[in-house]
Amino acid sequence: MTSLTIQTADPVLPRQRRGPAPGENTPPRLTTTVPRQYVHRASHAEVFLTSGERLDDTHFHLTAQWPRTHTFFTTNNTHHDPLQAAETIRQTGLYLAHTQFNVPLDHHFLLWELNITTHPHPTPTHTTTHPTELTLHATTPHTTRKGNRLTQFTMTVDIHHNHHLTATGSGRFTCISPNTYKRLRPHTTPPPTTRPTHHLIPPTHTGRTHPTDTVLTTTPHPHTYLLTPDPHHPILFEHTTDHYPGMVLLEAAQQATTHHTTTNTTNTTNTTNTTNGNSNSNSNSNSSNSSNTNSGNDNSGNSNANGGNGSSGPHTTTLNTTFHHYAEYHTPLHIHITPHPTTPNHTTTHTITGTQNNTTIFTTTHTTTPTQPTT
Repeated sequence: MTSLTIQTADPVLPRQRRGPAPGENTPPRLTTTVPRQYVHRASHAEVFLTSGERLDDTHFHLTAQWPRTHTFFTTNNTHHDPLQAAETIRQTGLYLAHTQFNVPLDHHFLLWELNITTHPHPTPTHTTTHPTELTLHATTPHTTRKGNRLTQFTMTVDIHHNHHLTATGSGRFTCISPNTYKRLRPHTTPPPTTRPTHHLIPPTHTGRTHPTDTVLTTTPHPHTYLLTPDPHHPILFEHTTDHYPGMVLLEAAQQATTHHTTTNTTNTTNTTNTTNGNSNSNSNSNSSNSSNTNSGNDNSGNSNANGGNGSSGPHTTTLNTTFHHYAEYHTPLHIHITPHPTTPNHTTTHTITGTQNNTTIFTTTHTTTPTQPTT
């Protein structure tokens, strides 16, 4: 599980405006973000939702806006990272809980599941000269209450851009009071102030462009990584928590897939090229590559791996995650990746598992295609 909470003052709600009288001109609709407290963000810049309303007991209509550039979700300024859809879905669940189900702002949320599927055709998630305006349709098919208080709910979300389906997703949340949270988490540790830089994977091998965006380091085992994010990252650690946020774990899963995929592709290409040139050279190259991998070195060469937000490298099509336990700061968290056979249409699935002290923290099934769709 992962907890979603931020302690802030209650937002001041705008007064409801009277609709135009017959014969009056309808004023233009002004766009602003929803109060940041409703989506548990410390910065207004990280709020993507712009409005929301209830249609009936279980259906809701919302709007959102993705900025044309974002330091983390559009690092190459050409495409929106699929995890931006995941963050939008996360914000939707919190917003609906507070505004439509009257969950107090000081309550904590346990996120048990978060799933996204991208639908790049006919409208790819490419950036343009304008912000990306989105329409969201959300449903809450299952809710659980204790008295008149919402305690648990599931939610599905469809994200549309220009009347075309861009992404779908779902989540399962539990709402708990501050006192209950204290009983669940009586002893916590503050986040680390530094991170190890030894064997830190270059950002271009994880689908990123900045070293601070990389959240993994290699280990002696080629299918295992260590979670080592920058604790001062302005997006991943946007507000203070007592455990690793769920979005950090999703990013770790996506980066593990990108690195594992591009490393294997590069090694296969190098082996093929060497075999065509000289068999003795091939033997030495394989031995060297194996040694480098087992010593914890990244050997993905100069591959242009742009992961979820780039124009090449694996592109996320589905990311289904179950959170089992809190990801604690004080214990090493290992990320294990298991590849599955590639399908005839070049779709690849990996299972990513995060563990601490031999306890499973989260499990992700990550499906990718070789390249980001183009317009």
